[in-house]
Amino acid sequence: MSYLESSRCELYYEDTADSDPSGKGKSVVLFVNGWAVSSRYWKPLVNLLSKDYRCITYDQSGTGKTVITGYKPTFTIQGFTDEASALIEHLELNKSKKLHIVGHSMGGMVATELCIRYREALVSATIVACGIFEETAFTSLGLMFLGGLIDFSMNFRNIFQHEPLKTLFIKRAASKEIPKEYHDIIVEDFTQSDKDATNAVGKFSIDPEALRAYTRHVINIASPVLCCVGMADHTIPPEGTISLYEKRQAEASAPTRLAKFRDVGHLPMLEDTAEFAAELKNHFEFAEQFYKKRPLENTANT
Repeated sequence: MSYLESSRCELYYEDTADSDPSGKGKSVVLFVNGWAVSSRYWKPLVNLLSKDYRCITYDQSGTGKTVITGYKPTFTIQGFTDEASALIEHLELNKSKKLHIVGHSMGGMVATELCIRYREALVSATIVACGIFEETAFTSLGLMFLGGLIDFSMNFRNIFQHEPLKTLFIKRAASKEIPKEYHDIIVEDFTQSDKDATNAVGKFSIDPEALRAYTRHVINIASPVLCCVGMADHTIPPEGTISLYEKRQAEASAPTRLAKFRDVGHLPMLEDTAEFAAELKNHFEFAEQFYKKRPLENTANT
């Protein structure tokens, strides 16, 4: 449990190598959070992965324990990428090729920018529930409606602290039952997040130009990419992540893989932690083998 001070904030992060020094030699997994949630929801997954991987989680500006009072951070994709970059460089994760980046929901957009920025250190990327949609009048109307829903949610978000709205809020996010303590954590994070940050993140997540750039950049990730989707996701329709997978698979030079989680909603790390961990480990191992084989392929072609 540590803080990193920058021009944006005092960034709160947790690094499993702090409690287990042997982790310094392991491959690294950096987790990038979704909208209006702190890093606490990764804990069950980190518990399963930390035996084999050095796991790093952090609270983005406007969430959790990260301090923005007295700072003036910009709440943009670039700004959130910059603060994660400061952490990557502080921990010297950019100095060797051991880095796996996992981005959830809005965090998929930030994770993608990090993958482009640190391509020499990157082994794999995983994008969870952060899809794309064909630009039509219907989808434009849907995004406009979602923008209005974000405004409403932010103006009246304290109502979700009380039943039955608290349960309805959780059921919207998770289609399968999640541990009771995470009901409280998810709602607490949402209702206590910085309003300006949460509003800005909600809006750029559905901005057409930002989504176009996101699509281009996902295709340009030079390492293997895993797209994960809960097929019962009521927050972001699963078709969007499947479309992203299909587009990258058709256009990217590096491998692209898809993991579908049946009966799982927007929070696979809580709804089906063991299966999600297994898919991640399989992907990490696949990506590491992909890079081990490349020198042999290059030698064979000379």
